[in-house]
Amino acid sequence: MLSIAFKEWAVICEALLQGKQSLILRKGGIAEDGGTFKPEHAEFLLYPTYFHEHRAGIKPAFLPLLEAAEAARPPAGVVRFTHFVRVESVTHVTDLDRALALDSQHAWTPNVVEQRFHYRTPGLYVFAVRVFKLAQPADVIERPEFAGCKTWMQLDTPIDTTGATPVLADGPAEFMLSLPATLMEKL
Repeated sequence: MLSIAFKEWAVICEALLQGKQSLILRKGGIAEDGGTFKPEHAEFLLYPTYFHEHRAGIKPAFLPLLEAAEAARPPAGVVRFTHFVRVESVTHVTDLDRALALDSQHAWTPNVVEQRFHYRTPGLYVFAVRVFKLAQPADVIERPEFAGCKTWMQLDTPIDTTGATPVLADGPAEFMLSLPATLMEKL
């Protein structure tokens, strides 16, 4: 059972769900508590958002995933949870070249990575994650407090994760081995 949800671009959620991405890059939203994002949870539901979707910010190879995410979009006022993630490791990258070196591992264009990296204070969090498909999708009514640029959402009723299956059989292990050892830290 999980009651914590993590807001992320729907196209990024789709890339994670299809096993085409095993990491999440996060800067944080303008409405974060204390003005700063914190990697607070080791497991969370993926909460697809459509507000920040920008075709120009997604690599061309990932544009079909944007279309798939839009096609799967639930009715207005509903959040559909279909997957959750387990964070295998997290690090705060404070060197832009190191952040850009992750290019093959995610759907964002280098321009988006650079913009996010430089927003407010330089740096990005990198989550290496393992994604699990829920046995049954769960629809939740979107509440007013879910609005805004904040990452973490507390749900009133936990979502059942019993019977969830991994999207990739091996998880992000190969991806994590490809990163420099100094880049990764345990959560």
